[in-house]
Amino acid sequence: MTAFALGLAALGRPTYVNVGRDGVHRDVEALRALAHATLDAAWDAGVRRIDAARSYGRAEEFLAGWLAADPARRRDAVISSKWGYRYTADWDPDAEVHEVKEHSLAHFRTQWAETRAVLGVPDLYQVHSLTTDSPLFDDGPLQRALADLRDEGVRLGFSTSGPGQPVAVRRGLDLEMGGAPLFTAVQSTWNLLETSVGPALAEAHDAGALVLVKEGVANGRLVVDPPAPLARAAAAHGVGPDAVALAAIAAQPWADVVLCGAADPDQLRSNLAPVSLTADDLAALDALATPADEYWTARRAMAWV
Repeated sequence: MTAFALGLAALGRPTYVNVGRDGVHRDVEALRALAHATLDAAWDAGVRRIDAARSYGRAEEFLAGWLAADPARRRDAVISSKWGYRYTADWDPDAEVHEVKEHSLAHFRTQWAETRAVLGVPDLYQVHSLTTDSPLFDDGPLQRALADLRDEGVRLGFSTSGPGQPVAVRRGLDLEMGGAPLFTAVQSTWNLLETSVGPALAEAHDAGALVLVKEGVANGRLVVDPPAPLARAAAAHGVGPDAVALAAIAAQPWADVVLCGAADPDQLRSNLAPVSLTADDLAALDALATPADEYWTARRAMAWV
């Protein structure tokens, strides 16, 4: 069955690329408390997968503190994190640059050491935003270092973004080192507006890779101003458009894990409201898909708020 996970992108730093946020600028301690409250709500709802990243501000730190408050949680939780971006905004909501991407051996070693020091060893460690132009594809020493980590028992994966996701998924999962796949998990953007990576994810799932889906509500676009078919389905089932959008992902036979990026406990509970979509619901929602280039052009234009 498809599992739900809580992604911490909106809970580890004061701004994120998302419409519909409350606009309140929280200091570190206020956001720590909100992150812990949202983690509590997710845990109470049965969510056991939690996803962080080095670039999510203090997400790893907040998660580590929450886990330490009840050590039994770590036994049952499945923790993933990512390397490849570093957070540069320093808690300034008006920063010109919020994060910087670097796929290099030195950066991998630095961020892996940081993750271990703050969070411990995660169950899944992912390359953050492996696009087709990433130097990782041609960097033998970096691939060998990743393979060493794989051989130590850490599961490796990568996330994808942009209109080239299908190619990136296939190329990433084709990488081998020492006669074994380098990556056995992939985390991609798929939602009712952006479905282009679906066939590649189906191939990945059929080949045995773990498939995680992110940005299921299109950074809030499907919630703030839901398209008519989505709004009708939500009204018919008595839930919010966010729950329908995430349920549509869970209905895909290749989706192993659906991430929700809730920014507070109420949003988390709304995301996870139970809904059973019918075949007619899914057929109507299929019509919302837009060309990948169009979707990602609009995504790049979104502001950090």
